[in-house]
Amino acid sequence: MTIVDDKFREWTRGRDAVQSRINIFEKIRDIPYAVIPELVDYRRYADIFKFGKGSCSPKHFLLGEMFQRLGLRVLFVVYPYRWDESAEILKRHSSRLREMARAMPVSHHIACMVEIDGRSVLVDATLDPPLHKAGLPVNVRWDGKSDTILPMIPCGEEEIYHPLEARLMRPAVNEQSLLFYEELNTCLEQIRQFPGRS
Repeated sequence: MTIVDDKFREWTRGRDAVQSRINIFEKIRDIPYAVIPELVDYRRYADIFKFGKGSCSPKHFLLGEMFQRLGLRVLFVVYPYRWDESAEILKRHSSRLREMARAMPVSHHIACMVEIDGRSVLVDATLDPPLHKAGLPVNVRWDGKSDTILPMIPCGEEEIYHPLEARLMRPAVNEQSLLFYEELNTCLEQIRQFPGRS
C-alpha cells in the first residue's frame, strides 16, 4: 500500500465520478506550488507528499495517475514558455527575479489532457489558491468537465506524451535554473503571506 493508494481512497471515498475528479483536482491544486528539482523526475512524483509542495511536473504526474485510476484516458501535454514572458506579476514582487527571468532559457510546462465525456479537456492544477490574491492565473474552480487555464504563456507548439513516455519529459536543471527557482520559491512564499483575498 502506497501513499498514492491511501490518498486516492481518501479523496474519492463516498463520491461519484464527477465529484471524485473535482476533489482530486482540488487536493492536488492546493499543494503549494514550488520548484523542487528532485521532484522533476517522473519516478519521484509521490514524494510531493513528503515535501508538501511541488511544481507542475509532480502535480500532473500525480493527477494523471489518479485520473487513470478513475478510468479516464490521460495524456501529458508539454508547452514551451519563457519565464520572462510568463511571470509579469511575479516580477513585480522581486526585481532580482525579473533580472534572473530574462536570463532563463526556454522552459517546459506539463499539464494533463484528459478525455472526459468524449472530448479532450485541458486540466491544469499547477498554482495553489493563495497565489490568486496576487493576480496569478489560478484555477480556483473547476466543474470537472471544462478546460482550465494555463499558468503561463506558451511560446511554441505543444507536445503530447502518453503516460508510458513520461521518462522522455525530463527538463534539464543547471546551476542557473537552481538559483532562479530558489528566488522564485522565496517570492511565492512571500506572496502567500500577503493579506488579501485568496
